[in-house]
Amino acid sequence: MSKQQKTIQNEVTLSGVGLHTGNEVTMVFKPAPVNHGFAFKRVDLEGTPIIEAKAEYVTNTQRGTNLEKKGVQIQTSEHVLAAAVGLDIDNLLIEIDASEPPIMDGSSKFFIKALEEAGIVEQDAEIEEYVVKEIISYKDETTGSEIILMPSEEYQVTTMVDFGTKILGTQNATLDKISDFKENISAARTFSFLHEIEMLLENDLIKGGDLNNAIVYVDKELSESTTEKLKKAFKKDDIKIKSNGILDNLELHWANEAARHKLLDVIGDLALVGTRIKGKVIANKPGHLVNTLFAKKLAKIIKKEKRNNVPTFNLNEEPLMDIHKIMEILPHRPPFLLIDRILELSDRHVVGMKNVTMNENFFVGHFPGAPVMPGVLQVEAMAQCGGVLVLNTVPDPENYLTYFMKMDNVKFKQKVLPGDTLIFKAELITPIRRGICHMQAYGYANNKIVVEAELMAQIAKKQ
Repeated sequence: MSKQQKTIQNEVTLSGVGLHTGNEVTMVFKPAPVNHGFAFKRVDLEGTPIIEAKAEYVTNTQRGTNLEKKGVQIQTSEHVLAAAVGLDIDNLLIEIDASEPPIMDGSSKFFIKALEEAGIVEQDAEIEEYVVKEIISYKDETTGSEIILMPSEEYQVTTMVDFGTKILGTQNATLDKISDFKENISAARTFSFLHEIEMLLENDLIKGGDLNNAIVYVDKELSESTTEKLKKAFKKDDIKIKSNGILDNLELHWANEAARHKLLDVIGDLALVGTRIKGKVIANKPGHLVNTLFAKKLAKIIKKEKRNNVPTFNLNEEPLMDIHKIMEILPHRPPFLLIDRILELSDRHVVGMKNVTMNENFFVGHFPGAPVMPGVLQVEAMAQCGGVLVLNTVPDPENYLTYFMKMDNVKFKQKVLPGDTLIFKAELITPIRRGICHMQAYGYANNKIVVEAELMAQIAKKQ
């Protein structure tokens, strides 16, 4: 049963302090179009640059998952992203006037509340979900941290933490279904050990913290000098150790709150894969480094599988459009009409076909004695498929012309030779607006991908 993508209905604002910067931060959650995914927008910088929440932009994981694109940074992104995933949201724009989201109480609870207040709505596009079919794993041999992803009927996560300290011990946490995130995981707060807090205070790296947004496990003797520093940093008249080994002013929500927070972090970090996951994650001693390294590995696997997932069609069936119907839509004519059939067409994708014969005029000079279809014509053929997609949105396509605007990430994988049958598949990256079609396109022949590109074209009325 297909599921629809989701975003929020209205924008919503919340403010707070960044944990590591100590800066006041205002963050605005905004609706985003289908296939947008999650992205941060730095409204405090010139040009309001956008950083997509993708694993490829992870640069540092020492004190949270930090992203950087073209010199623009987002720090500690994981709690916000976990909230979005935990509410089954697919598309969200996060505007922020600093490099770091507000820490709030160190959990995802307040982000969950804000997003629910904004309202969650379905969109007119199906979700893209990666179905795990075999075990995928990543292990950090130095630390022993390991993440395993295995087949499952839904997205599930189990975390097992062991810091080798008596005060915290070994803890486990499990999320059987994402709908339980709000109640069972979202309020789990971040935590640190006293020796880590001391180091952060020494280096002035925890300017926005207090005892309301971080659980501090006391794993060493609390000296008088450290006590004074903590009083000053947390703006408290007195600080004591509770019987359960944490600093006072906080009550644990659950005995295994640390393991639950690690699970929250795993969900936030794996959001950087950029695709919903249908599978079970088992994370042993997880941390932002191993989480994001696994996310990078998984993102590459998904991209490769998608690229190599050659679509199959019954070419003996009557096509959706033959050459005559194509010429009623496209302005192109032989010898520059490079699509013979349209096999599928929806408001989001198109599949076309071209039979490559030795009679093609370009084979005369490309190359004598070694005929190869020029790559630029393969791209042109994919663009013509996109032209059918966008021209199908207007009532009088015969009165329009299509123009190329841009092509990115063009790759040629195999030679296309006389006798090959080319199948082109193009899917919208963003909805068609003002006659502009932005799509990801692939070309296949002989059960292999031969060409891929990100294309943009526009239709304009004939003068």
